[in-house]
This record gives sequence, structure tokens and C-alpha cells, in this order.
Amino acid sequence: MKTRTLPFVVAMAAFALVLSGCSAKKLKYPACDGDKDCKPAEKCVNKKCLQCAKDADCGEGKTCVDGACKPKEGWCAGDGDCENGQVCKEHQCVACQADNECGEGGKCQNGGCLRKGQCKKDEDCAEDEDCVKGVCVKGGAKAGDDLPKCTLEEIHFAYDQYSIPDEAKPALQKNADCLSSTPRAVSVIGMTDNRGTDEYNIGLSDDRAQSIITYLGRLGIDPSRLHKVPKGEGEATGADEAGWAKDRRVEFKWE
Repeated sequence: MKTRTLPFVVAMAAFALVLSGCSAKKLKYPACDGDKDCKPAEKCVNKKCLQCAKDADCGEGKTCVDGACKPKEGWCAGDGDCENGQVCKEHQCVACQADNECGEGGKCQNGGCLRKGQCKKDEDCAEDEDCVKGVCVKGGAKAGDDLPKCTLEEIHFAYDQYSIPDEAKPALQKNADCLSSTPRAVSVIGMTDNRGTDEYNIGLSDDRAQSIITYLGRLGIDPSRLHKVPKGEGEATGADEAGWAKDRRVEFKWE
């Protein structure tokens, strides 16, 4: 058996070290070799991390288009997914037909809902009320009068997302009902967990607050009353998934 020379052995060892270094080299996001290289819930598709690989990755009411989850046209989970006061029936936005489709005390006007306490003009309110910033208030009341007794619930988001989860939409309907009881303005405060850059998290918190304002606007709340405050990770305290989930939120503060 022929003995290999020392230079040959050294060369092979060096080559093996190079190969080892290459295989251990960390991929730069969004490049990937598998789902494990991507963010939670993302999929590795053709060596790139994307939001989805197929419709089933997106959940109900959404479809996978070029690696991104998009809402199915006309699909809704709640009335806030519909525009112009339409109502959500069997996951489709349709014009209202009767007052009882607009919630307790609501009115159906020209196919669109005007919910309890909401108004477009003084005639939509009782005789002793005026229409102030889209809300019926007793004559002489102002936007800065006493706070309502109802509370506004926080809304939480999935990691790296600003689309409103379907399970949060009933809480937003309650928030809309609460806002309809007063013309007072409210700060809509967007927040993130402490992962990601400061710049990215400010943008994400802004998007989260805006998605809430848009949704409440579809429920009849005047967007001019909703003041967006993106705080990014400024108040984040989480150190694990349970804590980060609490940080990913939008909260409200009466002004």
C-alpha cells in the first residue's frame, strides 16, 4: 500500500476545512435551505423565505399569490371588512336590507349601516341631540366631555404582521360601539416586540395602528377622531414568545 506524502495529507485536510466552513456558513435572510431558516410561519420556496407556499398556509379567507397571503376578493370575517356600511353575510359583503342587520339601535340607510349612536347629520339623532363628529350627543355636549363608561380593548397581532386577526374582530366591533357613545378623540397606539431594527419596528407599529383605524372607519367611526401614534418597540418588555406576543399590540387612550 502506497503511503501518502505529508503535503498531500495537509492539502486534503485544508480542503476538508474549507468545505466544513462553507457548509456552516449562515445564510443571509431571506435566503433559505428549508423552513427552519425562515421566520415563524414563513415557508422556504425556491430557496427564498416567503409568507406562503400554498393557500392552506394563509388561513381562511386568504389565498397565496406569489408567496404572499392576500384576502380573497369579497370575503369577510366581520362587518369591518366591508366598505360603505355593508354587512358581512356568509363571508360576503352585501348591502343591508333591514335595521336589525346593523346591530342594536342601528339603522339601514340606502344599503349602508348607520350604527347606534352614529350620525351623518342632526336629523339622524334624537330631538335633544346634535351630530358631533359622527356621534349623536346631547345638546351642548362637546368632544372633550366626560369619558364613556365602556373600555377599549387592546388588539394583538401575529409576528411581523399588521393584518388584523379574525379572532380580534369581535373586540373591534365592541370598540366601535364604545366609540359611538362619545365624540371624544382617542390615540391609537401601535407597538411591536423588541426584535428587528428601530426603523423597521416604527414602520410596523405605524402599519398596525393604521390597519385598526381603517377597520374602525369601515364600522362608521370618523377616522379624524382616531390619532395614530406609532411607538415601535419603545415599550416592549418581552424576553420570550409569551412576552413578545403581548408586545405586538395596538392599544387605545382617550384624549
